Amino acid sequence: MATETLPRAATVEGLLQDWADALLTRDPAQVTALYAPDAVLVPTIADWPRKTPADIADYFEEFLAGGPVCRVVEGTIRPMGEVAVHSGVYRFRMTALEGRPVIDARFTFVYQRIHRVWKIVAHHSSAMPEA
Repeated sequence: MATETLPRAATVEGLLQDWADALLTRDPAQVTALYAPDAVLVPTIADWPRKTPADIADYFEEFLAGGPVCRVVEGTIRPMGEVAVHSGVYRFRMTALEGRPVIDARFTFVYQRIHRVWKIVAHHSSAMPEA
């Protein structure tokens, strides 16, 4: 994971790619490790925010069972010193889920440099309204 002070756009894109790659492992611990201990996750397919590492891992245990493969459709990056914000739209192909194999969602990740490592401190994801 990147350690420079001011993340460049490519670095922030890399942080999101690290997250997408962690999803491929289907290991909630690997995904949760990318979040700060006090991070807040407002997840894509759940009704309540997750505010502890245990709750975040619990969410990802269920989400990862669907076999998500993530691709960013479009995004905007705003580096702000020790913080960076990445917002946009991503698409999940749920390789192990019947019924709704593709989920398009809006996202905002907020990253903060903590002890020289960039961590997710806030993550909001909401499925697109059905047309």
